[in-house]
Amino acid sequence: MELNFEVSQHFLDDRGQRSGFVLLGAFLLAFLFIRTSARMIRSPKFSWWPGSVKTSSGLHLHHLVWGICLMMSSGFLNFALAPESPWSEVLAAAFGIGAGLTLDEFALWVHLEDVYWSEQGRISLDAVVVATLLGGLIVLGLAPFDLSEQGGSIGSIVVAVAFDVALAALAIFKGKPLLGLIGVFIPIVSLVGAIRLATPNSPWARKRYRPGSRKMEAASARWARVRKRRRWLGDAIGGTPSAQ
Repeated sequence: MELNFEVSQHFLDDRGQRSGFVLLGAFLLAFLFIRTSARMIRSPKFSWWPGSVKTSSGLHLHHLVWGICLMMSSGFLNFALAPESPWSEVLAAAFGIGAGLTLDEFALWVHLEDVYWSEQGRISLDAVVVATLLGGLIVLGLAPFDLSEQGGSIGSIVVAVAFDVALAALAIFKGKPLLGLIGVFIPIVSLVGAIRLATPNSPWARKRYRPGSRKMEAASARWARVRKRRRWLGDAIGGTPSAQ
């Protein structure tokens, strides 16, 4: 499956891509701002920082509340008014800010409790990474399976799509869901995930790697290194989880 990675010199001339670019940029800036704010609230060094919002009764309003309200209002206005530039970009920025505030507390959606600084809270960072990568690929003009660039018969298209899906599924089955998702857009990424060793707790490893075998030991050692790098990066961006 051939992919065209060339970015047009008139990239931002397209209204849809321009709005998507603004939305993605606002999303990332909002996430970085609110995560930095949360870390400052947590640190005694920044006691001057205004911190979180509480009602007169002491009820803490999570920032995902503001994010949801902002996404709902900006999304409604965009659908109802279908404004031209620059208001379409303004609404896109508002929606992106709301998404950044909301996804920063994605773990609360799943657990229905405040696990922001716990190990479970790390899935919020995972959600932001996935949203950023997939959103970025779409803004760049890549589409799942990229059928717009395919020629030939229906049969050849079906074979290409089936091959793409199979590679993505194999990467996910080997414990690499992010590579599998990206591989739907860029098949070579899922091919890398499908070829390399599976993670030790993945369905593939449990089924095909015998306990104590060379493959299982290699997979465990490699995963330990990957997990260490991910933990360091997660601590650097999101802050160190609280001790349980």
